[in-house]
Amino acid sequence: MEQRHLGRTGLRVSRIGLGTLTWGRDTGEEAAAEQLKTFWEAGGTLVDTADVYGGGEAEYLLGQLVGSLVPRRDLVIATKAGSVPDPDRRFDGSRGHLLAALDDSLDRLGTDYVDLWQVHAFDPATPLEETLQALDLAVGSGRARYAGISNFSGWQLAKAATWQLAAPGTRTRLASTQMEYSLLQRGVEREVLPAALDLGVGLLPSSPLGRGVLTGKYREGTPADSRGASQSLAAFVGPYLDEAAGRIVDAVVTAAQGLAVTPLQVALAWVRDRPGVVAPIVGARTSAQLGAALSVEALSLPEEICRALDDVSAPVHRYPDQDWSTL
Repeated sequence: MEQRHLGRTGLRVSRIGLGTLTWGRDTGEEAAAEQLKTFWEAGGTLVDTADVYGGGEAEYLLGQLVGSLVPRRDLVIATKAGSVPDPDRRFDGSRGHLLAALDDSLDRLGTDYVDLWQVHAFDPATPLEETLQALDLAVGSGRARYAGISNFSGWQLAKAATWQLAAPGTRTRLASTQMEYSLLQRGVEREVLPAALDLGVGLLPSSPLGRGVLTGKYREGTPADSRGASQSLAAFVGPYLDEAAGRIVDAVVTAAQGLAVTPLQVALAWVRDRPGVVAPIVGARTSAQLGAALSVEALSLPEEICRALDDVSAPVHRYPDQDWSTL
C-alpha cells in the first residue's frame, strides 16, 4: 500500500487507516485479529483507536494482538484522549487528565510509546495552551512520537497549530487533525481543510463511507446485520438516511456501475485523493468488509467522475466564503 507523509512531518503512514471504534464492543478478539492480519498483509500500517472506544477494551484488544500477531515495528499506532463519560463535561483537555489518560492507554496497549497521540476534542473549559502543553510533555518524554488533534473547528485548529509553530524546537508541531469527511459530510471544506493545508497539518478522515451509507446497503431499507440496525449505532447512521443523502448515494452507485467497481470503492477513492487528505480511517464489521475497502488501492477515479460527484454533493457555502465579486 502506498505510504504518505502525515502533514509536514517525517512520519509516513499507509493511505488507508484501520479504525477500531467497535473493537471490544461489537467486534470480538477473533474478528479483530482477522481484521488486523488482513490490514497488515495488505501493507496497512496506521491503526487508529481511542481510550474511550469500548470503554478501553479497544486499546486492550489491540495491545493483545500487537506483537503476538503483527510486529510492533510494522504498525503506526494512533490513539486519542480527552473524551470523558460525564454528561456535565464531555471533554477534559486539562494537562492532568490527558497525561494520566496517556499512561492508562500505554498500559492497555502494552507498549511504552504511541506513534500518534491525539486530543479527542476541543475543551472550552481548559486554556488551549495547557492542553497543548500536554502534547509537548508527551512527546518530550518519549511516550508519544507525534501529536495531533481531532474534532477541532477551523479557528480552533488554526489557533492550536499556530501556537505550536510559534516556538520551533520547544513545542511539538501538530501532525494531523482527524475529522469526519465523506461525500455525505463535506463541512470540513469550509474552514478546517483550508487551515490544515495552510499550516501543514494532515487530515485523517473518519467515517469516509458516510457511516456506511455510501456503500449503498441502505437503499432498499436497513439490513438486519448493519450498524444502522444495531442498538448502539442506529442513531449514528440515521442522520445520513435522508432524501438528500439518497441522491448522492444514487450518483455513487451510477459511477460504480460505469467503472465496473463497487460504490464503496468509488466513495473511498474520492475522499482518499482529496487535497490535504492523508489516510481515511476505515472501520469494518468483518475482515471481508475490510478487504473490500482495501481493494481500492488500485483505483483512481477519472476526472469527469470526480467532477460529477463533487457537483452532486457540493455543500452550500455563502458569506463569507463566496466570491465577493458576485455580491
